[in-house]
Amino acid sequence: MDLNQTKQRMEGSVEALKKEFSGLRTGRASVNLLDSVHVEAYGSAQPINQVGTVSAPEPRLLTVQVWDGSLVKNVEKAIRESGLGLNPQPDGQLIRVPLPELSAERRQELVKIAGKYTEQAKVSVRNVRRDSMDSVKKEKLPEDETKGMNDKIQKLTDEFIKKIDDLYTVKEKEITHV
Repeated sequence: MDLNQTKQRMEGSVEALKKEFSGLRTGRASVNLLDSVHVEAYGSAQPINQVGTVSAPEPRLLTVQVWDGSLVKNVEKAIRESGLGLNPQPDGQLIRVPLPELSAERRQELVKIAGKYTEQAKVSVRNVRRDSMDSVKKEKLPEDETKGMNDKIQKLTDEFIKKIDDLYTVKEKEITHV
């Protein structure tokens, strides 16, 4: 049983949460906001940054410079249907995405979404814990060694759950205090 592998997998869950959070909109434009948007292109769903350049020329505006003009409609549709509450405006191969002011309801909605992402990350960490404890069980070590390993795994789990909770607290403040 390798604790480093367990730790790496748990860190992966935290990194995935950070990436999810980067796509949650606060008051300012961030090119990461569109990271979760996938565009139907060339027969498969492509991340938006694979079909165009996303930039934030102003604090409340994103632009997507689509490389292939035939994909402009698909990019526009993907942004509109992304659940981010955005209304893209195509202009040739450039799509302007103005960011509306966040209403109190939308802020609460975003906090709920952040909570959902947080819970998914915690479940992921707990799944890693379960897998690690199962592999310790399979090694058929003496009882005291098994208990020692399980205690270390639980300690790691508690550390990562705390990191996840801390990230959520920061993101919640970011969303509600803009």
